[in-house]
Amino acid sequence: MESRSCMVITTAPDREVAEKLAEGVLHRHLAACVQMHGVRSFYHWEGALQKESEVVLSIKTTEARYSELEAYIHHHHPYEVPEIIKVPITGGLPAYLNWIDSTTRDKCA
Repeated sequence: MESRSCMVITTAPDREVAEKLAEGVLHRHLAACVQMHGVRSFYHWEGALQKESEVVLSIKTTEARYSELEAYIHHHHPYEVPEIIKVPITGGLPAYLNWIDSTTRDKCA
């Protein structure tokens, strides 16, 4: 069975912002699950090396909900250019993948 699921990765500047994003995404049924953990990020931005503490959100959703999820993150994110990366899920426990699909299917906020 081909998976219709994907994982979206984004970062937030702190836990409060991360939790607000996660709650908004879940409230709108744009994802079935959001996991978060703290990281230390090193990156180039505006010509300088940046070193920041961030929170990574791993968001499980479907291909069908991706565009709306991306738009939600982009609109509600405090960063000028937020990290939004879609990773296809090419396999997994069928019951889990079905849960992602059923949790995000045809739901309205």
